[in-house]
Amino acid sequence: MQLFYAPDLDQQTHYQLNEEESMHCIKVLRMKMGDTLTLMNGLGAFFTGKIIGDHQKHTTLEIVERRVVQAPRDYRLHLAVAPTKNIARFEWFLEKATELGIDRITPLICHHSERVHLRYERLERIVIAAAKQSLSAYMPLLDEPMSFKTLLSSCTASQQFIAYVDENHQKELKHAIIPGEDVLILIGPEGDFSMDEIAEALSKGYEAVGMGKSRLRTETAGLAACITVSVVNG
Repeated sequence: MQLFYAPDLDQQTHYQLNEEESMHCIKVLRMKMGDTLTLMNGLGAFFTGKIIGDHQKHTTLEIVERRVVQAPRDYRLHLAVAPTKNIARFEWFLEKATELGIDRITPLICHHSERVHLRYERLERIVIAAAKQSLSAYMPLLDEPMSFKTLLSSCTASQQFIAYVDENHQKELKHAIIPGEDVLILIGPEGDFSMDEIAEALSKGYEAVGMGKSRLRTETAGLAACITVSVVNG
């Protein structure tokens, strides 16, 4: 099944694809008048649309069916991850985390961050493509880059963890998670969090956790966190 992204589609009876989706529909897939296609709005609904105007820049659809899909999880997973110096590695993380299932991703700017400027529109396109590839009715919220202090003061969850490298370490994430509760996990940059950042997070109620015995790259730690939370919640 080929999915098309329609973020502002809800109860409408007609809908017009944007230029990018129209081009893919008409020029790449060679669809034509009368053909039907499936759309997702990223908010939990699938739609069936029939092409009634096959223009390659603004394809028009008649919406003939709307199907609401139950949320895939009874908890919400929010990861705040420092972008990597090699942006391709962070883009890989975004793609795989979206495919695995996540509700919110925040690019986290820390004291030791080697990358602070991001091309948000490119990252958003990667998340959209991954959601479509995995045939998901839900797409994670991708935040604009956020400073460490701003995140601590504005984002909350019933379970809040900060993962960092410590040889005398704290419990592993898999032993700290309470199934069924919302989770926020902070993953630092290649140089890890600063001691001041760790102290500030702990003072605000974050629990220190490790990701296992191996020292993981930032993007690997983020993906491991996704998988760990999913497995614990079974």
